[in-house]
Amino acid sequence: MRSRLTVIGVTTLVAFLSLSTVVRADTISYADAVTTLAKDCGADIKKFCSGLNLGNNAITNCLQKNTAKVSPTCTSTLATVITSIKQRQAAQIAYYTVCKRNMATTCKGVKGDGNMLSCLIKAERMTGPKCTQAITDAGWR
Repeated sequence: MRSRLTVIGVTTLVAFLSLSTVVRADTISYADAVTTLAKDCGADIKKFCSGLNLGNNAITNCLQKNTAKVSPTCTSTLATVITSIKQRQAAQIAYYTVCKRNMATTCKGVKGDGNMLSCLIKAERMTGPKCTQAITDAGWR
């Protein structure tokens, strides 16, 4: 249980890292990230990072500090998960810019972010491939 909470903390911390814009994201859901990290890094977190608080990137910093000792599988998985989470977050930020024109035309007058997203998803044929892909990359489809 503690190991799983630690992994959840790692995933949460990763979610707040700085982002870069991506054209097309190969993303992972937060739930899948937690499951993957628990499977591939749980033993390393328990061994090298036991007792650390979940905040302030403590677990991520611990794993990076102990890179030479952490299993290659965990090191690789952590890097992949961090990259994927960053890509998903960047796609979520880019969605507004990519779909802005469709919001103003296809979904004119719709209020609220959730309602706007629902409108764009329903109007997929009219929004075009860029907006459709942005929604998919953001993990909202």
